[in-house]
Amino acid sequence: MVAGPVRAALAGALFGFVPLSAQAVVQGQVSRDPDGLRASVVRIESTSGEICSGTLIAQDLVLTAAHCVQHNAGYSVVVVDPSFRQRRISAVAASTHPDFVPGTSPEDQPGIDLAMLKLAQPVGPGFRPLNPSGGGSIDTGEGVDIAGFGVVAENRRTTARTLRTARLVSIGSLQVANRVTVVTDAQRLAETAGAGACLGDSGGPILRNGQMVGVVSWSSGAMRQDKRARTACGGFTAVTPTGEHASWITSRASQLEAMSAGQAMSQTGARPVEWVAKPGRRRTR
Repeated sequence: MVAGPVRAALAGALFGFVPLSAQAVVQGQVSRDPDGLRASVVRIESTSGEICSGTLIAQDLVLTAAHCVQHNAGYSVVVVDPSFRQRRISAVAASTHPDFVPGTSPEDQPGIDLAMLKLAQPVGPGFRPLNPSGGGSIDTGEGVDIAGFGVVAENRRTTARTLRTARLVSIGSLQVANRVTVVTDAQRLAETAGAGACLGDSGGPILRNGQMVGVVSWSSGAMRQDKRARTACGGFTAVTPTGEHASWITSRASQLEAMSAGQAMSQTGARPVEWVAKPGRRRTR
């Protein structure tokens, strides 16, 4: 758990600064390795213009944050091949964790913020799905990596859609309505702005030694900020630990993999944990 002073600071950032659904990696490095994370991390876009990140966990499955797929919109996934060419694949169905409560704000920690997307077709060769259940827990003090396609600052929306990574450190867990692991810049410890998640990074992976251990849920600004230019980026990043939800991830992935794209697109009246994607014209911000 988070130590007393850190817990108090985190609570201040959470309830005083109003965290965002983490939607770019602040102070991150552009990922240029053709054999690196571009083979596993994808961009998720909706027809209403929202951007999130996600992780391939099978050739036709993406794990992301549940709040990323709550809009009444069509969704697609953009993958980047070894030559850094982008390709768009439609999502035909999605499933959110049954404990997620839609329509709530990040500071309420609305249940388990996890979802899966089923793609219309496999991504094919040149990609490397990750195992979201094999990395174990995230211990306090451990160094982890974040990856995402978000912006480098809230007021720089045109910087999105580029994969960036950064090294962070776990400072423990926070229990409110549900449990999240909190990570931050190891040098700044969220006292002043440092590396972390921002707009567009929701749903992206948290990795330890290349193994997936979490999914980004929301971010907050640093504890010390200019009152005239408040931001909800560069402070704390809240992570849903995937190892704690391995049972749901494994069972739901098996069910979605068994479903053909044609079956998904022909469904009507889907259960609350599922939707069928509808085509629509994509609008960019």
